[in-house]
Amino acid sequence: MLIFWEKRLVFLATPKAGSTAVEAALESLANVAVQRPAELKHTDLGSYRRHIEPWLHQMTGDRFTTVALMREPIGWLRSWYRFRHRDDIDDPDHAMDGVTFSQFAQSYAGSAETYRQIGMQCDFLTQSEDRVDRIFRYEEMQDLTHFLEDRLDCAISLPRVNVPPAVDVSLSDEHEAMLRRFLHRDVALYDSLCMVAA
Repeated sequence: MLIFWEKRLVFLATPKAGSTAVEAALESLANVAVQRPAELKHTDLGSYRRHIEPWLHQMTGDRFTTVALMREPIGWLRSWYRFRHRDDIDDPDHAMDGVTFSQFAQSYAGSAETYRQIGMQCDFLTQSEDRVDRIFRYEEMQDLTHFLEDRLDCAISLPRVNVPPAVDVSLSDEHEAMLRRFLHRDVALYDSLCMVAA
């Protein structure tokens, strides 16, 4: 999470949606940069509204604009799968060893424990009828970059960081359809972004 005090702007770091690159590029410009622990770095909208926004409002009297990225839902889960493979490099038990993306996706959609560990982007970006003020598609990162350049009045070049290993992330049509049904709230939110792009 990055807070730009004078610009009244807060960047919320959606997990597995390019937030590390944004933070690497903008940390020096932010008044507050929360990089760790992960629970604070990835403060979701609900936690922001309950804990951080009231403090910012009390200090400034202003409302800060919230900004975040969202990744195409199946691509987002593919990123989680790659991340879990990278995490396994030093794990002697290699929990991901031999687990295909299809198996991982089925576990995500069918196991409460796996689902709780990962969650959904819509739960990060929305709360009831409320949502992050400006949500940009990860796949159209230039839109976020242009917005931030205008808002922060500087040129921004995003580094390539946190690159996961290349692994097979193919899905059968049947399993992709199953996953889209399970991720229907994320799919609906992602599809809505093209209608509110400015």
